[in-house]
Amino acid sequence: MTVTGSARFHRRNVAPPPNNSEKSKKGKSCYPVLLSLCLFLAILCTCLLSALVLIGKHLYQNKNDTVSEDLTVISSKKQSFIARLPNDTIPFHYDLTIMPHIDRGDFKGKVNISLIIKRTRRNILVHSKDLSIDKVDLYFNNNSKVIEVQNVEEIATSELISVIPKDELYPGFYYLNLEFSGNLLNKTKGLYRSQYRKSDTNETRAIATSKFEPTYARQAFPCFDEPNMKASYTVHILKPKDDKSYIALSNMPQEKEETQENGIMVHFKPSVRMSTYLSCFIVCDFKYTNDSFLSGKDTVPLRVYATPEQVEKTAYALQTAKRVIEYFLKYFNIDYPLPKLDLIAIPDFVSGAMEHWGLVTFRETALLFDKNKSSTANQQRIATVVAHELAHSWFGNLVTMDWWNDLWLNEGFASYIQYKGVDAAEPKWEMLHQFLIEDLHAVLSKDATPASHPIVQTVVTPDQITEIFDTITYNKGASLLRMLEDAVTPTNFQKGVTAYLNKHQGGNAVTADLLKELQTIVGDSIDVTTFMDTWTQQMGYPILTIKEEGDTFVITQKRFLKDPENPGNTESPYGYKWMVPVTYITDKNQTKPVLEWFDHTKSNITIKKPTNVKWVKFNYNQVGYYRVNYPKNMWQTLSENIGNMQSISDRTHLLEEAFSIAESGNELDYNVPLDLTLYLKKEFNYIPWSVAASKLEQLRKYLTDSLEYSNYLKYVVNIVTPAYNELTWDEKPSGDDHLRKRARITILNIACTMGHTDCKEKVREKFLGWLDEKKEISQDLRSIVFEYGMEESTEREWNKLLEIFKKENDANEKLNLMRGLASIKEPSLLKKLIELGKNEDIIRGQDYFTMLQYVSANPIGTSIVWDYVRENWDYLVNRFTLNDRYLGRLIPAITSTFTTKTKLKEMEEFFAANPEAGAGAASREEALANVKNNIKWIETNKAKVEDWIKKNSKTNFS
Repeated sequence: MTVTGSARFHRRNVAPPPNNSEKSKKGKSCYPVLLSLCLFLAILCTCLLSALVLIGKHLYQNKNDTVSEDLTVISSKKQSFIARLPNDTIPFHYDLTIMPHIDRGDFKGKVNISLIIKRTRRNILVHSKDLSIDKVDLYFNNNSKVIEVQNVEEIATSELISVIPKDELYPGFYYLNLEFSGNLLNKTKGLYRSQYRKSDTNETRAIATSKFEPTYARQAFPCFDEPNMKASYTVHILKPKDDKSYIALSNMPQEKEETQENGIMVHFKPSVRMSTYLSCFIVCDFKYTNDSFLSGKDTVPLRVYATPEQVEKTAYALQTAKRVIEYFLKYFNIDYPLPKLDLIAIPDFVSGAMEHWGLVTFRETALLFDKNKSSTANQQRIATVVAHELAHSWFGNLVTMDWWNDLWLNEGFASYIQYKGVDAAEPKWEMLHQFLIEDLHAVLSKDATPASHPIVQTVVTPDQITEIFDTITYNKGASLLRMLEDAVTPTNFQKGVTAYLNKHQGGNAVTADLLKELQTIVGDSIDVTTFMDTWTQQMGYPILTIKEEGDTFVITQKRFLKDPENPGNTESPYGYKWMVPVTYITDKNQTKPVLEWFDHTKSNITIKKPTNVKWVKFNYNQVGYYRVNYPKNMWQTLSENIGNMQSISDRTHLLEEAFSIAESGNELDYNVPLDLTLYLKKEFNYIPWSVAASKLEQLRKYLTDSLEYSNYLKYVVNIVTPAYNELTWDEKPSGDDHLRKRARITILNIACTMGHTDCKEKVREKFLGWLDEKKEISQDLRSIVFEYGMEESTEREWNKLLEIFKKENDANEKLNLMRGLASIKEPSLLKKLIELGKNEDIIRGQDYFTMLQYVSANPIGTSIVWDYVRENWDYLVNRFTLNDRYLGRLIPAITSTFTTKTKLKEMEEFFAANPEAGAGAASREEALANVKNNIKWIETNKAKVEDWIKKNSKTNFS
């Protein structure tokens, strides 16, 4: 199709258009050489001068900016995929108008993209997905010349459109205008509609909102949707004029409003340069609470938005955000980069939160706190998520990873620094100790399987990009930074981070850039790059084996695997050897660890034994990302002295370490971790008990068909009873601090799980009192009471709870009630709950996978969910798409308790019948690895645990 000055969209799948660097001479008339040369030089000078003024030094300093018109193309038998945009076409400003029709469920828009072309081209490639491109205009040099557009073609496999002019495009400034339209319905990515119900009138209210990370901005407007294609924005958003309650929000403050025939156009101030995934557009009728903070000499307004009847629940998030942002201002020593900071709770939100710059979006459960309904755990989650997202204002937004390969720079750093932020806001919560149970232990488990991957890896497709938003990127990234900080000292780490941010602010960076700044700070004392490369460029981690030889410890290392016979990828740039910062403490010196370096090129290191000490413990506070196995006598000594260790982290570490090593097979006798649990009779702290409860519950699942099952339950009840009697069901508002409240829930939960008689009686009594007599239950006890109270309930009670669930508007409370509904032992009611999940008026799409996981956690529901997922896979894919990483993660979640080869075969057959996994490919590998490990555990360890139970039944069981 050919038009003059504009092109109507021609929808078809095509191969990438020709993009040759050499000009074609065919059909060209002679052109005066001198005039051509002068014109070229004039354009080039204009480009260079304007580039310096408009987009600064970072435009031409992209790390991968080897100027070329050749596209990176991934080919397969099915399709060709353009992996990266050509780096010779650079956007520097978007003038963007978004016009959502909320009631109708669609939107229109137009964008004027100011861009620079640095080499002669035959087309302009722009990301676009699920948009109708209604009109395209192209201008040269400040709109002074209309470029005739010959065609606009869709490259659907690459989520691109190709704007093809009649003639070649020479270097210079261009303005690409596009008019487009799209759909707001049946999605939670891109630009979409979210709804909520007003409890007083039962009226349904709708909003338009957005979620763009990682590759969803292209679903809202045509753009250069790659993180290093930063540009500034001038945004205009249309809001309804017949409903005065609606407001429009974006990254920057509002500048003015203008009444138009079809609504009120809200104009926003121009933004700083940022990646497309950080832009945000919202039209809603929300209210806010507000405060401010001082950044340099500027007072920055701070607001937290929510639906009108939930705005009072924003008070805690507002208070925490202020404390956290003030801490980060001091830590980074760089002013907050924007003129305002808004936080907003979205009723339908696929992630926990998203760091859209200046307008941070959250799921309601991650931002809203109701002191009458929200638990202590909810409160902690809100604080950590707020801190995580605000850390991105500097690490991720101000300086952004160059490409998704280095996503860990964004997410790993925010995942670690959030603990410092919350620790500053809530110093009594022991957040730096909680890091072990919240982040470290989960990733140590996954990273010891063949389903892991290096923290820095090559990703190309949107599915691959989406897939790496996982525990390796977040948790391992955070854990490695924690280890790095300890190795270089916290002071040097902080200085290096600030230097890195200052050097690259407004631009993009790679892992090496951060390490370079740290190296400058520490000098020759540590080879920072080599140290970290051994951890970021290969998956997994080592186990250090300690041997006593005379007056020395000889330490060797090897890769730790849950199943050494199933290592997965055996190729590694460092041969699965790591540069390890080995630390240790003794009973005489528990607070000042000794550090020794274990170079990856050495086969072992030797450390002189400390004299006159009772015990030596390696890897103090589990700061190092590695495991340690001791000789039997040293384990015995540590077991006898664990209760005397001052550090919560050291006690927690020994429990987790011993169980995890024993689980892997023949590295450690199961007597060691089980003997360690005897000390728990004197332990009342939440953090060690969190590990113990998790490990003891895992053993219970393994032993369900064992003849020693009842004796095992008696043993756990015996060791948990002292803590149960200490904490009790009776809460003390003035005497219970945060950790004691969390410890109570952990203890009550494990006690009820293991069949503690008093616990089971009280939970049923409290549940019926609440359900039938409307007796109050405290916010911390609600989840336990609903879950265990429903286990023996009738259909009448279940239906009554369902009606309460339907009417509840508080997102946290709905999850508590949902867990209760999923705990019934009647299969027909569990199937009914699953069917109700198809109705988004009852169960929001964002909570659908949570519901399935709750049901599968019920032993009665495990097979029901597994069968349902296999039989309804096409429905799930059509509803959520294979690009949804939460769909992928559903598989390992619902198969985690499988322990038989029959179930493993069912999984393999299901994957073979449905080979397209999308963003769930790694999750399938994880699921298979987990089940194989479960099977191996039964074969290797079950009899050992049963023997220990038999031997200890007379002395340690009540």
